[in-house]
Amino acid sequence: MAAAPDDVLDELRGRLERYDAHRHPLQHATVQFHLGGVLLAQGALDAAEEAFTTAAGLFGLRGARPEQAKALNGLGATLRAAGRLDVAERALEHAAAGLAAAGLPLDEGAALYNLGLVMREGGRAEAAARVLERAVERLDERRVPAQAAAALRELGAARLDAGDADGAEAALEAAVELSERAGDAPGRAAAANALGLARLAGGRPEAATEAFAVAVASSPRALRPDAFAMAKANLALALERAGDAPRARLAARQALAAPGAAEPVRAQAAELIRRLGVPQAEDLGTALDAAGDLAAEQLAREELLRSADAGDDARRSDAAEWVAVHARARRDPTDVAQIWLGALLELPSDALDRLVASAMQALAATDADTAETFREAVRRAMARFHIPQWMRLQDVFAQAALDHGDPGPWR
Repeated sequence: MAAAPDDVLDELRGRLERYDAHRHPLQHATVQFHLGGVLLAQGALDAAEEAFTTAAGLFGLRGARPEQAKALNGLGATLRAAGRLDVAERALEHAAAGLAAAGLPLDEGAALYNLGLVMREGGRAEAAARVLERAVERLDERRVPAQAAAALRELGAARLDAGDADGAEAALEAAVELSERAGDAPGRAAAANALGLARLAGGRPEAATEAFAVAVASSPRALRPDAFAMAKANLALALERAGDAPRARLAARQALAAPGAAEPVRAQAAELIRRLGVPQAEDLGTALDAAGDLAAEQLAREELLRSADAGDDARRSDAAEWVAVHARARRDPTDVAQIWLGALLELPSDALDRLVASAMQALAATDADTAETFREAVRRAMARFHIPQWMRLQDVFAQAALDHGDPGPWR
């Protein structure tokens, strides 16, 4: 079990007392270096700056040039986080040069990566791209794939800032692929989102939708709702430009409903809905018809997650859409029901109960033919699941039918 941050700080500060700076300068500098890393991770920037500065000074006095360069890299990252870009740039230039002289390409690549970030944030996109190209060369993708992917991602973003959409796309495609190999889902999401923006800038909205779909799939709503919302809002924009208004409206609605969505993301999604109108009753069926099996399952999963968190009236309206889809979609009604039930089974029990109850309420306001199509499709689809899931679904639907007066039968 990893030590708690406070325990680590206490341990490091205890070591500082044991290793006096005058009697044990190298040991003291090493502890200060590690202390700076912990403080930076905690956002204690002033204290981290002091620790890294002390470490760099002591290493320099003792001629430990590689260690001094590593401390300067930490100092540069700290100064960047504090918004002091000019000073950060100088520290990182010295760090990269020192690490290059020491023959430490991975560490040099890390310093160049930080330097590229500073330049990009300072509005110097072309200079940032040149530095990040060097970082990509130093960071061996076999040894540090996640770090190499991050450098490729930032290189792509810098090229896009500089107006080179084609160059950005090439770097970002490589970043998506390398992030996936590294098992870095957040990195893959960020790279795919940037790739979508590059493709939009290059006038290729259909290709952009593919990239944003990867970003969405790599950002589960329950785990990273802010990244999910951003990718969904960008996907909605790409779908609008591709002429797919139904799916654009649904994606924008999901972005707006995601908890923790940043205000610019919410504003972008809301503006799209103002342009295209609120989702229509037939949008869900149109989107399901256009989607492949995996995309349809993902759509159902995201729509039901949104609906589970909605108010009672909105949830009943959503349920009415699902009931109608079984009769209107070009897919076989039982296939639609299987997609719907499969997504329901992934939800927590209380959310499953709420959504099934809303479906029973929606049935009461539905015409008889549509209601019977829905009931028959759901009963048939239940039998496609393993017995424990089938029995669970039967129990939930039977209880909801009893509570809301639906004739069933559901068993």
